[in-house]
Amino acid sequence: MPEFKQATLSNGLRIVAETDPRGYSAAMGYFVRAGARDEVDFESGLSHFLEHMMFKGTARRSAADVNRELDELGGNSNAYTSEEQTVYYATVLPKFQDRLVDLLTDMLSPSLAEDDFDTERQVILEEIAKYEDQPPFGAFERAMEIYFGPRGLGRRVLGTQDSIRAVTASAMRDYFYRRYRPENIVLAATGNVDFDALVAQVETATEHWAARPIPESPSADDPNALPAGVALDNRIATPDANQAYLIRMSPGPSMTDEDRFATRLLASVVGDEGGSRLFWELIDTGRAEVATVWPQEFLDTGSWFSYLVCAPDDLETNRRLFDGVIGRVAEKGIEQDELSQAINKSVAGLIMQSERPGNRLFGLGSRWLTTGKYQSLDDQLDRLRGVTTDKASAAAAKYFVGQATEVIAAG
Repeated sequence: MPEFKQATLSNGLRIVAETDPRGYSAAMGYFVRAGARDEVDFESGLSHFLEHMMFKGTARRSAADVNRELDELGGNSNAYTSEEQTVYYATVLPKFQDRLVDLLTDMLSPSLAEDDFDTERQVILEEIAKYEDQPPFGAFERAMEIYFGPRGLGRRVLGTQDSIRAVTASAMRDYFYRRYRPENIVLAATGNVDFDALVAQVETATEHWAARPIPESPSADDPNALPAGVALDNRIATPDANQAYLIRMSPGPSMTDEDRFATRLLASVVGDEGGSRLFWELIDTGRAEVATVWPQEFLDTGSWFSYLVCAPDDLETNRRLFDGVIGRVAEKGIEQDELSQAINKSVAGLIMQSERPGNRLFGLGSRWLTTGKYQSLDDQLDRLRGVTTDKASAAAAKYFVGQATEVIAAG
């Protein structure tokens, strides 16, 4: 069985691991508390921008060196940014542990060169344009902006065209020094990991992180002004779209709320891609292309998403059918056989996913970064198996009612 281990370095950096000497691989990643909710208006998109800049070279490595070494180590490597964190990770053979730790740790001391900044700005502008051109045409981002407000959790992870064009390299450096501090970072590792060697290596390699300068905190945003490039209309005109895209958001449990296990199972019963109530009502009948629901959990809150895609002329009819399914679950709950099927599917999926260290890494690192708590696989399975029809029905009655934020993207 995997063994959980933890350590806090002298500079405040936290290291957590699920070690298993039977594994054929080792996964490691730096989890940084730097996400869209940590930015102010003139920094909008900087967490994601910084993620790009981490691959552009350091004092010891050029951008070509970084990418060449990642290829030489094989395995899988990447990074991502969300509303609450930025993550840099890789999975390699255990014999490459020292090399990977050296590379990832060095990457977190980027050069942030002005030329690279200007070049990568264009890359990100193209990335924003690409997403704005793809269905559902920014509707999810718009729903988040309306539901949470255009700041905090509602701030766009990529930023806007306006914010990225206006941001400066100086602002990026200040944001880096403010957020990329050892006390804001967790190094997580899973699989066949030598934990003692990991701690010793990182203690030395990150000693200088504590000496990073601390810039002044930026001024607070004006709550009465919209950030540049943000609109709060709940309808997005898409003249070239052949379908209508309906997105709804309503309250849901946070990542620490006990209701989260019930709502995950409810999402399977109600909106799973195959065999759910919405599937039989809207997908199997050919009425809609997509009809699904899911919970989105954040540290201190959560939301419940509903998503419907169909022909524009069928939107109102399908909306009523969708609402009918949700309303019946809120009123009458779910059946035991539905719940049992959802539990079996979720448990099997979690077990199969956990077989790979690279998959276990994200839950371990994210939970420790945001909550400082560890949850074993067995505990997660017990929580899912412990959900009863009464608990699931109570969660449905709690989260499936009330006014929802709604955004429609359509011609």
